[in-house]
Amino acid sequence: MPSKPVDPHEVRAAVEAVLPWLAGEADKPERPVLAAAVRLSLRTLEQVAPGRSVEVRVPPFAAVQCVAGPRHTRGTPPNVIETDPRTWLELAVGRLGWAQALDDAKVTASGSRADLSTLLPVLRF
Repeated sequence: MPSKPVDPHEVRAAVEAVLPWLAGEADKPERPVLAAAVRLSLRTLEQVAPGRSVEVRVPPFAAVQCVAGPRHTRGTPPNVIETDPRTWLELAVGRLGWAQALDDAKVTASGSRADLSTLLPVLRF
């Protein structure tokens, strides 16, 4: 079941708090600040692309299921995307393209539906 709708103002505030870090202008944010930005941006993706055929993991903060298609119920999903928090946030706000992230091995994507290129960025600044 998808999580409750996110407040766009809450998402924007959470992600804006990490933008200086993404731009290389500040130190890494404190864990709760980074966690909020990752979780809320992933929930935004979940709302933009509802479904349960792809699992997007950003350890240690969150994982969501999204993208319409066959539903996954047990074990390891057939379509999995995993990345670190910084890379996810760069993808989410459009500072990094999907193809470049794959080419640079910043993202692992397995399965025929594990492609977020048409869904990113989920936020624009």
